[in-house]
Amino acid sequence: MLEGEIGALGIIEEHDVPVPVRDGVVLRANIFRPDAPGTFPGLLLRTPYGKPKGGFERFVRSGYVVVTQDARGRYASEGEYLPYTVDTLDGQDGYDSVEWLAQQPFCNGKVGTFGASYNAWMQWSLARLRPPHLVAMCAYSIPLENTEVDYWGSFRPGRRIKWWLTTIAPDIRRRKNLPGPQTKEEALKIWDEIEQMRWLQFMPWLEFPKYLPEGMAEYAEDWLKHPNRRCWKFDEVHKEVEVPNLDFSGWYDHCGGTMAHLGLAQKNGRTEAVRTQTKLVIGPWNHSNLGKRKQGEIDFGPQAELDLQHMMVRWFDLWLKGIKNEVDQEPPVRYFVMGTNRWKKASTWPPEGLSEAVYYLDSEGGAHLPDGSGGLGTGSASGEATDTYTYDPNDPVPTLWSRALFTSPADRRQLAYRQDILVYRTDLLEKDVEVVGYPEVVLYAATSAADTDFFARLVDEHPDGGPALEICYGMVRARHRHSLDREEFITPGEVTEYRIRLGATACRFLRGHRIRLEITSSDFPNHDRNHNTGGNDLAETALVPAKQEVYHSKAYSSRLIIREAGIDN
Repeated sequence: MLEGEIGALGIIEEHDVPVPVRDGVVLRANIFRPDAPGTFPGLLLRTPYGKPKGGFERFVRSGYVVVTQDARGRYASEGEYLPYTVDTLDGQDGYDSVEWLAQQPFCNGKVGTFGASYNAWMQWSLARLRPPHLVAMCAYSIPLENTEVDYWGSFRPGRRIKWWLTTIAPDIRRRKNLPGPQTKEEALKIWDEIEQMRWLQFMPWLEFPKYLPEGMAEYAEDWLKHPNRRCWKFDEVHKEVEVPNLDFSGWYDHCGGTMAHLGLAQKNGRTEAVRTQTKLVIGPWNHSNLGKRKQGEIDFGPQAELDLQHMMVRWFDLWLKGIKNEVDQEPPVRYFVMGTNRWKKASTWPPEGLSEAVYYLDSEGGAHLPDGSGGLGTGSASGEATDTYTYDPNDPVPTLWSRALFTSPADRRQLAYRQDILVYRTDLLEKDVEVVGYPEVVLYAATSAADTDFFARLVDEHPDGGPALEICYGMVRARHRHSLDREEFITPGEVTEYRIRLGATACRFLRGHRIRLEITSSDFPNHDRNHNTGGNDLAETALVPAKQEVYHSKAYSSRLIIREAGIDN
């Protein structure tokens, strides 16, 4: 029996219950509550994806009322759907729904919210309005801003296009009685079996919205025309929020920007509870497999598997029931260290007390796979050789990810045949090196194009024919190398400095392994192809090859900067 569980309660279910909000629109909710006398704390999940019809037995049998609700304009709820790229009434609707739940005869007046991704966006939108009966949140895997779902200046067709076509558009068609798939299941079948490759190869992207239904097309077009628009502003939300949050994320989560909520809550939280009790748990997970040990083809072992529902029950037991379960005594951060498959604790993210180490790129001019001369060492490069490759957007480096198009750890040996990937690696490590936080690459490079992309990827190269495991990566679009808000084109042939921040990680590179850094110019369809023309890549169809040249000399010291944790074995 779980801590806080009150017995093998029966469950009463009610479906499509009306929830009126202040402007007269009626939202629809499913209710799951204990078949027992008395009142119980309420847990609210608001979603645009179709309210779940089950799966909450553990919460209910632990003494909670669970309410799942279709967001405005989605599925059974009235009103007009507006996506999160514009101002919406979702915060107001969430406030009203929290207060409605608190007033129901089966609720004791204490309400928590939970859910991931867009469902977490719903929570932050309502929490900033401070509904009086909201006590705690579990909003996880949502960045501070829409622009952080994509890297600066890049468009991610593998995620965006599939999401628009298979997740958002079908219900809009159903509500408007438009032709085409009207359920997610129908749309996914068409995507998987027929049209995926056609849509992923589509150009120009600015023409794509015409294939979306009215009610989504205009917002997609607006987003494509203004990719730098910051519409969420969650970096400002914490000073308005009064309740603590439990957050989950993963090293391979494309929404890993959610990790920034912790530091801002600690600094700016409106209450002491927000500042001192907000928690973050980070595992070796991707967006669709949070809490699971296996990501794609990589198994991180039993230690990587966490029972997130159990953690959520304990979280809400503390805040909504007042159970003294010591959750409040747990550290703000728990994170999983790949390589050792152990969990560590910290008071901040990234942890304090890390030391900086610099590894310089070097080669004899042939840092290509599979057995090039690219080196990565603590001594700065002294030669004048450069490494060159051709980036042809007609033949981009393919993304290695799950069939569901979620970023997953991959064995980079699969791309050993490519000549447009440069590889720099250390000698066999004589001691363990534990990298924590956000690695950074300072890259000096020239290109024949007026605009291009550079990707940097950190890899754990195992010995004796073992995998070359992707750890984290980052990218830069040259025109946005300084800011997403302005374009600064480069001069073809001129050496330019790029600073590329890689994603968050914690990995111990074990003795006998190699630290490996890959440099290339594409990752398609995870990211759109830079056309190398200097024009608007979203509006053009011309694709031009570019000659890329990476420098590593005393004058141009390309380097990898990491933060190391002490080895405690």
